[in-house]
Amino acid sequence: MYLNAEICWRRSSWSGEGMNCVELAALPPGDGFAVRDSKDPDGSRLPLEASGLAALLAGVKASVR
Repeated sequence: MYLNAEICWRRSSWSGEGMNCVELAALPPGDGFAVRDSKDPDGSRLPLEASGLAALLAGVKASVR
């Protein structure tokens, strides 16, 4: 997978200081996105295509309503 220097990880501004969040990065064109645990930035990353990211976000939004 990509090194941290190669991609820019972003954390939601809603995350606060608790560090209980995930981070998202856009991978190089054609490679989709990656999600990682903010508490373990060198750990596993979940690669997703755009449709997978949309489904993940829809599921999260539905669970907080």
